[in-house]
Formats: sequence, C-alpha cells, structure tokens
Amino acid sequence: MGLRAACMAIPTLCMLVCCGGILAQSKNEDTTTRTVEGKVTNAADQPVADAVVQLKNTKTLQIRSFITQKDGAYHFAGLGSDVEYELKAGHNGTSTSWKSLSVFNTKKTATINLKLKKVK
Repeated sequence: MGLRAACMAIPTLCMLVCCGGILAQSKNEDTTTRTVEGKVTNAADQPVADAVVQLKNTKTLQIRSFITQKDGAYHFAGLGSDVEYELKAGHNGTSTSWKSLSVFNTKKTATINLKLKKVK
C-alpha cells in the first residue's frame, strides 16, 4: 500500500469507528426500562404451555401475569431498572419458588428460567 492510499484509508477508518460508536450509543439510550424473559419447564425439563407466570413489583406489590406459549416462553417488558421484581410460575398443581430480578442485574433483557415442582 502506498503512502497516498494509506492517507486516504485513515480518515475512512476514523469515520467508521466514530459512526459505530454513535450507533451503539443510540441503541442503549433508554436505561430506565428493561425486560425479563425465560421458559417454564416441568421436572423433566420439558417446556410447559399455559403455565401462569406472575411478576411482582416489590415496591408497589402489583402483580402482572403472563400465560406461557407452546414452547414454555414468557416475557415482561417495560420494567423499571430501579425496581426489584419477583417471579413465580404455576401449572396444574405444580409451582416454582419465587425468583428475584435484582436492580443489580443491569442487563437490558434478563433471562430467568422457572422449573415447576409438585406442591407439597
């Protein structure tokens, strides 16, 4: 590569690096909300459809519910990043223990899988 080609390549490289930083920053603008998702499975690790997943806001004690899809998947969006949440699932006499979504979990999308066990 000649000197002239190198001089032309440097500004192009700088522009790509700067634009990449701007794009990455715009994707992460909303730091006030987050999402939690996961799968509900039975004791044999099979996905459970129609399980009821409860999400409890520990500040307000408000509970939201989601009924799992065929693949056992659930999700809750628009959650405050400054709030602790608890999740629990139930289906046909089985349930999970409460699992926590901590304020210290800084992932934009947290994954919490829930495993059902027989209620004693």
